[in-house]
Amino acid sequence: MSAEIPASREVPVKENRFKVWRQTRPFWAGLFTMLGGVPIAYLPYGDLRLGNITLALATTAGAGALIIGVLLITLGLTMWFQPIVRVFAGVASIVLALVSIPVSNFGGLVIGFLLALIGGAMSASWAPARPVEETEDAAEHDGRPEASDEAGAEYETEVVPAFPEQREAEHQATETTIDANGGRNSAG
Repeated sequence: MSAEIPASREVPVKENRFKVWRQTRPFWAGLFTMLGGVPIAYLPYGDLRLGNITLALATTAGAGALIIGVLLITLGLTMWFQPIVRVFAGVASIVLALVSIPVSNFGGLVIGFLLALIGGAMSASWAPARPVEETEDAAEHDGRPEASDEAGAEYETEVVPAFPEQREAEHQATETTIDANGGRNSAG
């Protein structure tokens, strides 16, 4: 392999890296969940000053609201960086959003509750795109949609795969690994 040949054709262009990263995980679900955690965590500790009047929304369960808000922000980050646990993070976000109603000023004045609820639902329902299967027909087809002769238009599209290629398992199953029962190896 020479230095002029790229190592992989699936490496996205620099401008598309964020787009590819965003499309391979529940990005908007994580963003909504994190945005929902902010008012839930902040409102019991913050105050609003209107001239000489101070409006404080402090509750006796301020620590609980802070914990719920921080957990929602953590779950949003988990959705971004560990998309394999998206269903757990989504269900946990929905439960925490529901718990925030009595604990944190009606769920951060309903704003945080709704954002966390929507983010959790989006995360639980998100599924990765199916990998494109290459066939003999696809090898002949260059990835561009076929334009009719009447249209006379040719499309300029770049095909960027959604997922990197999966690597093979590092070790092969042997007799000793096949007979493992509950983590105990029966080699011997």
